[in-house]
Amino acid sequence: MSYSQAQMVGSSYDIRDSSLIPTKRLAQHNEFLNNAYPFPAKPRNEWEIGVKGGYTNGFTSVTNWGPTGGFGFHIRKALGYVVSLRAEYDWIRLRGLNYQYSQSYGRNQSLTQPNLFPINNATANFDPIFYNYRSTVHELTFQTLFSFNNINFHKAKTGWNAYVFVGGGPMTFSTLYKQDASYLPGYQNVINNFPNPSYSHKGDIRKQLKSVLTGDWNHIAERPNTTATLGGVPLVLVGVAGVGFEFKLNNRVNLAIEDKFTFTTTPLLDGEQWQNNYQQGVTQAVAQTTSKDRYNFVSVGINYNIFAKHAVEPLWWLNPLDYAYNEINQPRHMKLPKPVLDDTDGDGVTDQFDLEPNTPKGAPVDSHGVSRDTDGDGVPDFKDKELITPTQCQPVDADGVGKCPDPQCCKDLRAYIDSNGVGMGTKCHIGDLPSVTFKGRSVNLTKDHKAMLATVASKMRDNPNCKVAVIGYGESSKAAQQLSWDRVNAVINYLVEKEGVSADRFIFRYGQSGGEENTIDLKDGTGEEGPNTVPAPHPNLRRK
Repeated sequence: MSYSQAQMVGSSYDIRDSSLIPTKRLAQHNEFLNNAYPFPAKPRNEWEIGVKGGYTNGFTSVTNWGPTGGFGFHIRKALGYVVSLRAEYDWIRLRGLNYQYSQSYGRNQSLTQPNLFPINNATANFDPIFYNYRSTVHELTFQTLFSFNNINFHKAKTGWNAYVFVGGGPMTFSTLYKQDASYLPGYQNVINNFPNPSYSHKGDIRKQLKSVLTGDWNHIAERPNTTATLGGVPLVLVGVAGVGFEFKLNNRVNLAIEDKFTFTTTPLLDGEQWQNNYQQGVTQAVAQTTSKDRYNFVSVGINYNIFAKHAVEPLWWLNPLDYAYNEINQPRHMKLPKPVLDDTDGDGVTDQFDLEPNTPKGAPVDSHGVSRDTDGDGVPDFKDKELITPTQCQPVDADGVGKCPDPQCCKDLRAYIDSNGVGMGTKCHIGDLPSVTFKGRSVNLTKDHKAMLATVASKMRDNPNCKVAVIGYGESSKAAQQLSWDRVNAVINYLVEKEGVSADRFIFRYGQSGGEENTIDLKDGTGEEGPNTVPAPHPNLRRK
């Protein structure tokens, strides 16, 4: 898929999409996906082509003559997020006209041969002329561009791009002079009108010259003495430097504004290389200039991205930090280590949330790490020998055991006995009760167990004044305590749910010492105090 169809990471592209990675970088891409290398592979990115047109300006010894223009086209490819390469062809038109005349053109062979301008025999001076030229330039350069505002630390991407560039390449130019049959009297009239020309006269002088120079550009100007030619015109090397700005219209098209300076290796871009200050005698009147000609091209262009299949935008439009910031904000690739949090007392609540950081080992706690106090009697469960003490039986002693007041019936019975000296026969006569033995770590009741418990239920129905203590053993570990609780709970639930015995006739005891862990004893508990139901001590260890 193309970058416009890929699942994006942030605002750039899907960093995991293998179709965007060239074959030569797939090894790095696979190592990155497997967390064996921290840097993602550079994706395949588009090329840019563009056309431009604009204003040109020459920097030569002949002053510019009105506005001139040029056009060009280029192809550009990114090497990375900052550096890219560009090949560019430009057609440039330059034109100039001096407002000061010259008589020191004796060494300019294109003007003195064959007798284009005559010599004044009386003074041995060349007749005055006004230098003019028109040059047509064909320039091919190879440039290195440096983008510097696509790497952003505070936003994902930008809609414009700034860059600078340098480069060089070959350039050909063809320079012509303009002549007119009436140039001698025309020039002389200008000279007579302005015997001492100055910059302030520039506009007026040029206005008169333009009325004289009405012919075609038809005289070949002086050319550099070089054997390097192309198509019969000089071929020289140039260097370029400039700055540009691109503005995105969409992900394919952008508008560019650019200013480029070209530095040539010839002083003859304007066809003139001799100083224009006349002295006595022609041979003393000329000297070769050492400055090289230059020109400037200010342009506006439109650019388009090509080769979009399995490629992202040109890298100078992408922010290489985009993926890193998005991964930090919402990790989807990073291999994060499992956090290790301190739990000093080992109660399952980490220290930063533990309101009771020194709970004794094995003590049940709540979600804040505070020791449980199921019945709210002020004695934590790990010390409470009576986990559920009714409110009416509180306050309790240091072991969490309360003293319950006699019910009203017992008070009335005691009052009757005291007043009559007669016993009412309230003693339990249920006798010995069987024990239930489990195998392994089972908590399920077998048919034999159920038959045995049916006998217990029958005796309890026959002795309604009796309570039965159901006792399980196993205090050696949390798992043993939970298994003991599960077995006691299974016996009481069966007698209540299947045999119809009232739940308040049982005393629930588990995790006791002094007995066989696989055995549940049933004993007469009449006159004893204890809860008939107790919360599971370690439910996470409950036998499935």
